[in-house]
Amino acid sequence: MSPLLTSCAASTRSMPELLKPFADEIRPATFDEVAGQSHILGKSGLLQKIIASGRLPSMIFYGPPGTGKTTVANIIAAQTNRTLYKLNATTAGLSDIKDIVAQLDTLLTTDGVLLYLDEIQYFNKKQQQSLLEHMENGKITLIASTTENPYFYVYPAILSRSTVFEFKPVEPADVAKALPRLFLRAGELFDCRVEASQDVIDTVAHGCGGDMRKAANAVELLVSTASVKKGVATLTPEAAAEICQKSALRYDRDGDAHYDIISAFQKSLRGSDPDAALHYLARLLLGGDMTIAIRRLLVTAHEDIGLAYPQASAIVKSCCDSALQLGMPEAVNPLSVACVLLATAPKSNSASGALFAAMRDVQQGKGGDVPAHLKDNHYGGAAKLGRGLTYQYPHNHPHHWVKQNYLPEPLKNAKYYDYADNKVEQAAKAYWAAVKGD
Repeated sequence: MSPLLTSCAASTRSMPELLKPFADEIRPATFDEVAGQSHILGKSGLLQKIIASGRLPSMIFYGPPGTGKTTVANIIAAQTNRTLYKLNATTAGLSDIKDIVAQLDTLLTTDGVLLYLDEIQYFNKKQQQSLLEHMENGKITLIASTTENPYFYVYPAILSRSTVFEFKPVEPADVAKALPRLFLRAGELFDCRVEASQDVIDTVAHGCGGDMRKAANAVELLVSTASVKKGVATLTPEAAAEICQKSALRYDRDGDAHYDIISAFQKSLRGSDPDAALHYLARLLLGGDMTIAIRRLLVTAHEDIGLAYPQASAIVKSCCDSALQLGMPEAVNPLSVACVLLATAPKSNSASGALFAAMRDVQQGKGGDVPAHLKDNHYGGAAKLGRGLTYQYPHNHPHHWVKQNYLPEPLKNAKYYDYADNKVEQAAKAYWAAVKGD
């Protein structure tokens, strides 16, 4: 495949200007330059329609780092000719908000202000509430960004006054389309001509984990460390792979990704997809979260496999114990066995489903006194109280079973458990049907 050549004129920038983050140097200036997010930025996307209408509502941009939230806010400010203020909730406080409020109704803010509040999840309730009055009267249009689920971290009154836009990880194909511009800009900054093959582009595109900031950092490192001969910096796939080695791993134990991966892991096990289950197990283990992976495996063995393969719980417990004793990296061996076993095992939630049904009745106050023949009679005077007088000992009867009522009288006809359609439970069903004459 022919290499992609990005030529550049001699740089007129001085070296100190390179201290500005490269990701800021190449930040897109139009929606067309933004990588990905076509679901909101495309010609039929909701955000494009909102901008075109001229009526800008308050918005919350939610998504992983490096997906264009700050960039889009900058573009909106430029296209709407609004005075833009920027705050980062990790360092800003009420005094910063008061400073902005003090600027309202001045000649500089006749049309109100556009406030971009990054990482809004770090603002407490009082800080978020301080914005409400000015959002209500339209003097402040808020664009807040967060990497966390806004429905967990943003004050409900702010949410009700805002439109939530979800930014998704940038697909490798969209990253690849943006990379030529990044390489061209890097060449200008480092005063060289950058030669990047399609393999280099593909490596960076797949290695940045859907994060354009990581892609920009990779480009900067590749160009700044490349061997330059006669003004040409030739980039290699090997160098790209080394720089991007861990970039694709997106995992934060305290963030949404943590819970989403856990959810996807157990649902893949339940859904009998061993490949997907192994994928999410790999992400958990590489993220250093073996303990939660083990917990999900143990839960699945009982919740989703259950009586369809009762031995699974003992096998998985043994695998998990071995993993804890071995530690990483050897733990991958027993954990992979447990993962594939559960994903390919027959499924049944009949037992847990039956117990949940019984618990609902108890929680709703349904029940009653324990039948007298089942009550404890191992004490003097029990017979006088009628305890255990009519109890029939099952082992004294054929097949170790005798018909008698075990439930409280108000629930004597209650039915919680139904045999699932797997081999083990159907065999049990057939056995008891023959014994009981059902």
